[in-house]
Amino acid sequence: MFELIKKSLLASLGAAVVTKDKVEKATRKLVDEGKISRDEAEKLSQDLIESGQKQWEEIQERVSDTVKKVVENLDLATKKDFQELKDKVEDLKKRLTMMEEADKSEQG
Repeated sequence: MFELIKKSLLASLGAAVVTKDKVEKATRKLVDEGKISRDEAEKLSQDLIESGQKQWEEIQERVSDTVKKVVENLDLATKKDFQELKDKVEDLKKRLTMMEEADKSEQG
């Protein structure tokens, strides 16, 4: 019976986004209705909160993995790529300046 109540509460409260207040309110109601004891309510609350936290962490991990895959597929330049290109442009500017100065001194 305890497991059935737990599963029902998880389903009805949306386990991944359950707040501690919602869990405690739901378990208090079960105690008031005489369906479970206070000890069972405390254990149930703790189990639901821990389960919700684990599910939330799993969701966050999945979202993070999905975002990483999407970014990889977009073929965007990384900060490192950008810095390397910036360095190359600076190097080319210096070379061009040196060539222009050498050209001026040969003409002058």
